[in-house]
Amino acid sequence: MAVARRAPQSLMARALQWLAGREHSRPELRAKLLRWSDDPEAPAQVDAVLDLLVARGRLSEARFVESRVHARVSRFGNRRIEQELRQHGLAPDAATRDELSRTELARAREVWRKKFDQQATTPAERARQARFLTARGFSGDVVRQLIKRPDGDSEAA
Repeated sequence: MAVARRAPQSLMARALQWLAGREHSRPELRAKLLRWSDDPEAPAQVDAVLDLLVARGRLSEARFVESRVHARVSRFGNRRIEQELRQHGLAPDAATRDELSRTELARAREVWRKKFDQQATTPAERARQARFLTARGFSGDVVRQLIKRPDGDSEAA
């Protein structure tokens, strides 16, 4: 008994399938489609498909940035979020960047509370906490403020 083979999906169908799962940046989706296709004409075909997806509103850099920021904002600092967006060839708009800057201290405080929840008493512990927050992408100023006064009194000063 012969096994029926499914017809290969078109580039458009494959792209829509991936976009149905989550938002993708244009460079990311292009790379995925090129890896999937073995046609020598693929680069031109892929670019045409991506242009059509953008024109139809199915592929949007703004939506990708918004979804990536939303997914990362509760765990990471501005530097880490912006670095991840740069890897995708994108950057947050001015309003998003302002909102991230405005909320960075509060977000860092929440990340700090989940991990430590008590003020460091030794220089080694302060350094450990600072390294943790810095690795999460929080700015040096925010880390210093938080390590000095994690309870939030630094906002009044």
